[in-house]
Amino acid sequence: MEIRYLRLIKAIVEEGSITRAMDVLFLSQSALSYQLKEAELQIGTKLFFRVNKKLVLTPAGKKLYSTATRVLAELDETEDEIRRMMDGESGTIRISTECYTSYHWLPPVLKKFKSEFPNVEIEIVFEATHHPVEKLLAGELDLAITSNPEHPEQIEFIQLFSDEMLAVVSHQHPWAKREYVVSEDFQDATLIIHSLPLDTVSIFRTQLTPKGLQPKKLIILPLTEASIELVKANMGVIVLANWAMKPYINGQVKAVRINPEGFFRQQYIARMRNRKYPVYFDYFIRFLREELRTNAETKTPQ
Repeated sequence: MEIRYLRLIKAIVEEGSITRAMDVLFLSQSALSYQLKEAELQIGTKLFFRVNKKLVLTPAGKKLYSTATRVLAELDETEDEIRRMMDGESGTIRISTECYTSYHWLPPVLKKFKSEFPNVEIEIVFEATHHPVEKLLAGELDLAITSNPEHPEQIEFIQLFSDEMLAVVSHQHPWAKREYVVSEDFQDATLIIHSLPLDTVSIFRTQLTPKGLQPKKLIILPLTEASIELVKANMGVIVLANWAMKPYINGQVKAVRINPEGFFRQQYIARMRNRKYPVYFDYFIRFLREELRTNAETKTPQ
């Protein structure tokens, strides 16, 4: 059955007469009648009864009309989506992450994404950092990068990658001679973190707080570069992802594993379950996964 016949049947039924169907389909009466006859020959039975100069669907016609309604709706939606992609969709993606050091992926992702969707803007909501899931639920974000999969009944969590968290210490620090440290070792350490609250800090959320442990001293310093300078001076230790510490590892600092088996953190891209996202969101997530996996798979320097 050709698509034009489905459109013909749908137009006759919904317009209520041959005359109005002719106007909608831009066909003459003879052309419309000819196409209807062709459709009935192809299907092998009558599609309409003539009752008091009106066309009434036969049982076969009713079945075909139901199919035409469903198929044409899906086809029109697909055509619209493809047309928007070709013309260049426009919109905005508001995104945030629970860690400032994660924003380094933005330039390569933007470059690739912009080549496909030049009219879609990426808005980084810095004020949502450390609370991206809450901001997503509040409608202030479209996507959130997080390692804390809360509210799974409302939010879909798509795996990005798994990264290893390591303790970065000075070469003069006692930990520098060890293969690994354990949670209890942090009780005697000066720990540098980027921000509060503590439940947003991975080492606290998964390793320290559940065991009731606290570091000897806590330093809150938002800038990674400044934190590394304190580490170099042997004034504290900091816990960073293997990929995040890559630019800072040199002869003055060393990365040490946490726990014999390592301390790994699963990263997710989060979005609302009950929301229909435009197709460019899927492309952005795909590009983001490719970029972050490339970073995460980089071998950890020692």
